[in-house]
Amino acid sequence: MRVAIIPVTPFQQNCTLVWCTKTMRAALIDPGGDLDKLKLAVERAGVTLEKILVTHGHLDHCGQAGVLAKELGLPIEGPQEADRFWISKLDNDSRNFGMPGQSFEPDRWLNDGEKVTIGKLSLDVIHCPGHTPGHVVFFHQPSRFAIVGDVLFAGSIGRTDFPMGNHQDLIDAITKKLWPLGEDVTFVPGHGPTSTFGRERKTNQFVSDYALA
Repeated sequence: MRVAIIPVTPFQQNCTLVWCTKTMRAALIDPGGDLDKLKLAVERAGVTLEKILVTHGHLDHCGQAGVLAKELGLPIEGPQEADRFWISKLDNDSRNFGMPGQSFEPDRWLNDGEKVTIGKLSLDVIHCPGHTPGHVVFFHQPSRFAIVGDVLFAGSIGRTDFPMGNHQDLIDAITKKLWPLGEDVTFVPGHGPTSTFGRERKTNQFVSDYALA
């Protein structure tokens, strides 16, 4: 498994290119914008895109997913269907934020406990609501690596003041679904630098063991 992080949109959202080194088949996770930049990254990696994965329905994460999927003939998998509300309003959000975005219908809605494949890689799907109701996390057990979207950040957590956000759901998702995966897990957040679950359990002011004690 190999990974490249490509920040996109004015929000500097971490789009992640993930590929299987055995097959050189790849997926883009959360292609929110700057499609020329993303296509150049794919070309430089020398991989073949086979699908698009989406963690949640916010504009900066998936505003251009439908456009890219249509252009390249790729399927879209994710998020969980509770985020249909957010994806359906991408056209309006695009106008409000002055960023390109189009609503779309995923080829596959994802549920907790399912798996997605990239080449010969298999990633676990973990439903982690709170930031949005249908937010999912992708976890590759052999690499001890997760793509967590806007659930958790280095030193912070996702906002829950958006429509259908829920602070307690987010705390529960982090502590009951992510922490049990292990402190050695490295994660790519939706924005900012990577971190580990162990580091966040020790130092994160919102969800450290000390903060929640």
